[in-house]
Amino acid sequence: MVGIILASHGKFSEGIKESGQMIFGPQEDVAAIVLTPEMGPDDFYAKVKAAIDTFSQKEEILFLVDLWGGTPFNQCSRLIEENGTDGWVAVTGLNLPMVIAAYGERMGTDSAAAIAKAIFPEAVAGVRIKPESLQEGLGAASAPAAAPAAAPVGAIPPGTVLGNGKIDIAFARIDTRLLHGQVATTVTKMVNPDRIIVCSDAVAHDELRKSMIEQAAPPGVKAHVVPIWKIIEVSKDPRFGDTRAMLLFETPQDLLRALEGGVEIKEVNLGSMAHSLGKVVVTNAVAMDQDDVETLEKCAAMGVKFDVRKVPADSPEPFDAVIAKAKAELAAQK
Repeated sequence: MVGIILASHGKFSEGIKESGQMIFGPQEDVAAIVLTPEMGPDDFYAKVKAAIDTFSQKEEILFLVDLWGGTPFNQCSRLIEENGTDGWVAVTGLNLPMVIAAYGERMGTDSAAAIAKAIFPEAVAGVRIKPESLQEGLGAASAPAAAPAAAPVGAIPPGTVLGNGKIDIAFARIDTRLLHGQVATTVTKMVNPDRIIVCSDAVAHDELRKSMIEQAAPPGVKAHVVPIWKIIEVSKDPRFGDTRAMLLFETPQDLLRALEGGVEIKEVNLGSMAHSLGKVVVTNAVAMDQDDVETLEKCAAMGVKFDVRKVPADSPEPFDAVIAKAKAELAAQK
C-alpha cells in the first residue's frame, strides 16, 4: 500500500489526518508531520524520514503538503531528491478532499504517481463558494467538476427498456445522517454510482433538508431525494435499466416499506442509527428501540443480509449478535 506523509506548518496536518480518519476510518502507513516554531529545517527533515522508516514499504510514498515553497515542502523535496525512488511524489495545497481521495485511490493502486494524478481534480473541485453566484466567472480551476445530467426519464416514452430494464442497486445503507462526508467520499468512491437516491418521505417533504442533500453530492454524481412510493415505482420502471444507484434510507422502517413494495435489495449496510429517548446503544454508531429490532428482523426474514459497520475500514459486526445485544439491553430497561 502506498505510504502517505501529511506535512504542514503547525498542527494542520494532524487535524486533517484526524478528520480523514473520522470519514474514512483508521489508515495504515499514514503519518502527519508538523513544523513547530522551535524546529529547524533539518529537524523537520529528520521527522519525515523517521516516519517513512516505520512504513511497511518505502518504494511508493505520496507527500501531501500544505504550501509550495514552505519549509515542509522544501524538506520533503530534499528528501525525495536525496533518498527517494521514482515512486516518491509530492502534491501541495493539502485539503480534506485531497486526503479522502488519496485514501480511496490507494485501495486500487500501488502507484503514488497514479494517486497524485487522480486526486488533483478532486482537490481542486473541493474548493467551492456558497452562494454559488459568487463563484461565477472565477474560472474552471475553482469550479467543481460538472455532474452528468440525470437521464431525462420524463422525455422517454413509458415502457421503453434501457439496458436490462432493471435499475442496478449497487449499494444500500441505513444511516440517520443520510448523505454526509463518509458516504459522499468513501462509499461513493467504492460503489461508483450514477446516482445517489435518498429514500425518505420525511426528507422528501422537507425542502431545506432536501436541498442540503442535493448540494452535498460529490462531483460527478447526481443526488435525488424521493418518497418511498417513488423508489418502488422507479424499481419497476424499465427506463432506469441503465442506472447504477446507491440507496440511502434514514430508518429501517423506510427500508422495510420499500422491500414490501417490491424493491429488490439483497444486502444493506447498517451504518448509523442515532440514539434518542427509548433507544439502547448496541455499537459505536447504532442505537435501537423495540420497533427497530422488530423491523430489522422482518427485513432479514425477507432475505436481506446486513453488513453492520460505520465505514468500510471497520470490521463488520455479526448482525445476530447486534440484535441479541439490543434485545438484552431493552429487556434490562423494563
